[in-house]
Amino acid sequence: MSTYAFPPGGLPPQSQSPDAAGAVFTESYAYIPADTMRDIVTSLLPGWSGTRAWIIARPMTGFAETFAQYAVEVAPGGGSEAPEPDAGAEAGILIAEGEMTLTLDGKSHIRRAGDYTYIPPGHAWQVKNAGDALLKFHWVRKRWQPAAGLTAPDPVLTSDHTVAPSPMPNCPDWATTRFVDPDDIRHDMHVNIVTFTNGARIPFAETHIMEHGLYVLQGTARYLLNRDWVDVGPGDFMWLRAYCPQACIATSDAPFRYLLYKDVNRHPELVLP
Repeated sequence: MSTYAFPPGGLPPQSQSPDAAGAVFTESYAYIPADTMRDIVTSLLPGWSGTRAWIIARPMTGFAETFAQYAVEVAPGGGSEAPEPDAGAEAGILIAEGEMTLTLDGKSHIRRAGDYTYIPPGHAWQVKNAGDALLKFHWVRKRWQPAAGLTAPDPVLTSDHTVAPSPMPNCPDWATTRFVDPDDIRHDMHVNIVTFTNGARIPFAETHIMEHGLYVLQGTARYLLNRDWVDVGPGDFMWLRAYCPQACIATSDAPFRYLLYKDVNRHPELVLP
């Protein structure tokens, strides 16, 4: 059964050592363990009620510059009638727990754990927690990049429960749940779920232009980040700038799964901001 990790909140006991979580920030990657995502690092969001957010990635000059990533918790009755402040932004939303009433272009949809929604720019949307339990979801924001001859993609409402994972060639134990058509070049970001069974691995150090946010949803692994092998588990976040070498080896009996952001399908800008 799939699970979808989320920040624990709360506060560790005073007996815990400050370096126990092993958080790391380097020139090429950041490792932000679940144990660091506590109440005192949440933010309130303008235009949202009954809501707090862990903002775990944001564009940073000289690091990862294309996206922001949040873990958002909404109390019963909370939500927003204007959730996105940037008219040019697109959104990828994965529900981790609870029930979201999503109103998209005037039509209401009930979204539950494992459901994924892609919202392109130019579409009106609202979020409401009409249930009795906390709503928890992962939200990736990116400014959609226009290109000649392309219009913005259409909205996508799908689910981890209905999309069949696509195995990598000759690697049946390494598969990707692709929520949008990878051949649809209108999309300039992909938000997928990657799954490894026990002992499966990325058998080479991937080194490429895409920036990454990797939020571990389930299971454990040893993950190569640049030159460092890091033990990761549910709720841990890895934030990779372009060209940071990466690989992994799954180590748990349960499948190792993570939510993956990457920027795709556009020419690099030749003039720096």
